[in-house]
Amino acid sequence: MTTPQRDYWNFYSAGRIVFGSGSIRRLGQFIQPWHAKRALIVTDKALVKAGVVASVLAPLQAAGLTVDVFDGGEPEPSFAIADQAITFGKNARPDLLLGVGGGSNMDLAKVVATVLTHGGACRDFTGFGNVPGPVMPLICVPTTAGTGSEVSHAAVLTDTETQMKLSILSHYIRPALALVDPQLTLSCPPRATADSGIDALTHAIEGMTATRYNELNVPADEPFPYDGQQPIADCMAEKAIELVGKHLVTAVREPGNLPAREGMALAATLAGLAFSNSAVAAVHALEYPLGGALHCSHGAGNGLLLPYVMRYNMSLRIPEFGRIARLLGEETAGLTEEAAAERAITAVERLRRDVGIPERIRDLGGTEDQLPTFASKAFAIKRLMLLNARQPTEADLLEILKAAW
Repeated sequence: MTTPQRDYWNFYSAGRIVFGSGSIRRLGQFIQPWHAKRALIVTDKALVKAGVVASVLAPLQAAGLTVDVFDGGEPEPSFAIADQAITFGKNARPDLLLGVGGGSNMDLAKVVATVLTHGGACRDFTGFGNVPGPVMPLICVPTTAGTGSEVSHAAVLTDTETQMKLSILSHYIRPALALVDPQLTLSCPPRATADSGIDALTHAIEGMTATRYNELNVPADEPFPYDGQQPIADCMAEKAIELVGKHLVTAVREPGNLPAREGMALAATLAGLAFSNSAVAAVHALEYPLGGALHCSHGAGNGLLLPYVMRYNMSLRIPEFGRIARLLGEETAGLTEEAAAERAITAVERLRRDVGIPERIRDLGGTEDQLPTFASKAFAIKRLMLLNARQPTEADLLEILKAAW
């Protein structure tokens, strides 16, 4: 019995997106519809020290809100940190929640909003569709340009016992407001700028080359966290790829270059809209166990793996790869379609090298005997296997990892 093809696709976003340098100063105006009295900011100590949190506090306090700050956020946050943030939030009793920082802080804020609204523990909501309804008003303010968490339906936590990253996936946790002020990314250091930027590129490329919505091997009426490749997401992915190709290297090398920061901030938000509707696939599936075990940033892991997975998928996405090559500035006139597609991989490898992303798993301290475990754990993430253009076996994943080792 064959699975009926889907004859429709969906597109979701944050409730409102505000984009513009200096827009954080108008935060008090943007929150008026909620008539909030108490706000909780979920962030980290580095952003408090850098003065970024003060720029968020000021308009909230000017609007008359009492504001508490949880500054215990950490890279690739664990369930233990999530529990600490939830306890802090229960004591603060906010009616408005803000995630300020990179994807880790914004994801942590999504988890806190979920538990403060619905009770229980954060582990109760892992997987897709386990958040039972809307969450309290949630605002995400990115200070890096990469994850797209300010518009996505995902929150990722690290299970330190299994060394695996687990996701909460629900359209209910898309923020009510995404406030993207590129000026807030000026303090982002070069390493984090590179890692987050290559993450945005991964999101856009995976979204643009995923299984097509009408070829997704999922029953037509079965809820599923992603819709597969689809036209609106493609538009956003293409623009994101072009912006990353144009601005990432400059943003890394010239941290104070505001036009480059603006270009990357827009790229990250567009890529977030793209992937959170179309898909992420084998790159992310492989990064979850790799990143969990080797403690690299999500962006660095994705950037390392991206060209190896692209090579595996290329035969089924030759026209798309040719388009990616051109968006990244490659000259493809006069080339065969296959040669043009190859240029996409070359361009990604060069960009990865130019911003200092590790090129081999061994560069992260990974050992060859870890690869079968990574492949097995990745293969078990069935939703991401279904979304990959070329359906991999566990042996295929192991071969990709061996090439990357």
